[in-house]
Amino acid sequence: MSGRGPKVGERHHHMHAIEVHDLTRRFRRAVALSGITFTVAPGEVFGFLGPNGAGKTTTIRILTGQLRPTSGRASVAGCDVVRDRDQLMPRIGVVFERQNLYARLTARDNLAFAARLYDAPPSRIDEVLERVGLQARADDRIAMFSNGMRQRLMIARAVLHDPSVLFLDEPTRGLDPVMARGVRRLVSSLAEDGVTVFLTTHYMEEADALSDRVAILDRGAIVTLDRPEHLRAAHGGHDTTLEDVFVAVTGKELYT
Repeated sequence: MSGRGPKVGERHHHMHAIEVHDLTRRFRRAVALSGITFTVAPGEVFGFLGPNGAGKTTTIRILTGQLRPTSGRASVAGCDVVRDRDQLMPRIGVVFERQNLYARLTARDNLAFAARLYDAPPSRIDEVLERVGLQARADDRIAMFSNGMRQRLMIARAVLHDPSVLFLDEPTRGLDPVMARGVRRLVSSLAEDGVTVFLTTHYMEEADALSDRVAILDRGAIVTLDRPEHLRAAHGGHDTTLEDVFVAVTGKELYT
């Protein structure tokens, strides 16, 4: 079902968009991440999958400079996530699962506030509103917006400053199928334009459709990493779904 061709890394051959080496994170006695290593090419959609508690959120928090690793190293958009944190922030966009928009403000005002924070030119506001299909609703208050419209506005805000890497944490959770499809199309079009997308999702069909490659994490370790079609072929082929692969490698059924 993977709809995107193998264009991974065709842009900037000189470096990885994300580089993670032997990354470990402990919380007191619990090990959240135990030495994970992977790279993501510029312009790649990289699906980062795993059961709850596998370490996905910890990884995102480290890669976005919010949490220090216990050991190992990681760089995103050419910046070391610990050493170069200040240079990292303008180069990444982040959409977390929780929608933190100002409901009493309009879509345009939400973006204008973010533009000042990011030092993005005001002209970008209309560009991104158009990009996410909200131009006609720009001056409506967020309180009037559906869940799917809010989610698209979150993505608009995350790409306002033209980041090279976008982190999406469960971008379609709780959306109806039509809204979810709109968000997926938006993610695909951003990737087509060369934005690197780091995607976590519980929806295996979504991961399969969007991702160039997927990593499946379990108990803080990467248990498999490959192109979705290769994973399906390795676990039975023709009728095998990515969900079947997920269950096989983690031993856990999916409950979304």
